[in-house]
Amino acid sequence: MKAVVINEYGNQDELEMTNIAIPEIATDEVLVEVKATSVNPIDWKLREGGLKDSIPLKFPIVLGWDVAGVITRTGSDVKDFHAGDRVLARPDLTNRGTYAEYTAVKQDKLAKLPENVSFEDGAGLPLAGLTAWQGINDYLEVQAGQSVLIQGGAGGVGIVGIQLLKHLGATVITTASEKNREFLESLGADQVIDYHQQDFTQELHDLDAVFDTIGGETLTKSFSVIKPGGKLVTIAGAIDQELADTKQVEAASIWLHPNGKQLTELVDLVSRDIVKVVTDSVHPFTEDGVKEAQAVSEGHHAKGKIIISME
Repeated sequence: MKAVVINEYGNQDELEMTNIAIPEIATDEVLVEVKATSVNPIDWKLREGGLKDSIPLKFPIVLGWDVAGVITRTGSDVKDFHAGDRVLARPDLTNRGTYAEYTAVKQDKLAKLPENVSFEDGAGLPLAGLTAWQGINDYLEVQAGQSVLIQGGAGGVGIVGIQLLKHLGATVITTASEKNREFLESLGADQVIDYHQQDFTQELHDLDAVFDTIGGETLTKSFSVIKPGGKLVTIAGAIDQELADTKQVEAASIWLHPNGKQLTELVDLVSRDIVKVVTDSVHPFTEDGVKEAQAVSEGHHAKGKIIISME
């Protein structure tokens, strides 16, 4: 099968289209013919070697950990999925990712893709969507009527997060550039703070929770706008526990855990038009197409998901 691989860490020039063997599947796995995948920051951060200690993988590495496609084969222990099923998943982190014509996925990571959701939308949902879902529901435990700030609302996680929070009945505040104000308000943001012109610490106070996707100084300053007893989660840095204790804030740095059941609930919201998958750009499954898609992600200016389409 065709796959885009890296044979060593480095820049986009390391991405190479080649032919490799179709993955063998375990008894609890299915083989998915990939129809679409997406680019996430973890892809190029791993390509550059920045994650080689925390995620040690053997070369050649097929990047990509979002998939939407059709099952072509099932393992003997798989009962709830069958050949021909349209599915989506955030597979486990292995060296056989989704920049390929086929990928293997464990059954507990799978969700069925509704007929009214496209492969491209399906591919844009798992990693960003599950990150938002778990941050909001599992860690922040947001309830109706609470006020929540999402740092970086125009990113993949922020876009889904705003919509999930609004669905839960929260008051949603987000930081973004002024050019994205109207877009984020259309998703349900009640207040958009232009981080170029406004200091969010001067605008906000006594929030119930903060979901941080930025890290650095933004993460540190976020503690000052949360009320005592409030919560904070970040996907972009380590928690200063001393600061959290001083501010009386329950804080955690979270890492996505692939979960088919949660993904099933999430894609149902997409099917019902409660959550929209926003696409920044679609790129062809070619060596140049994948390089271009990663370049867009590295530029940090994408509004929504960066999709690689096999069709």
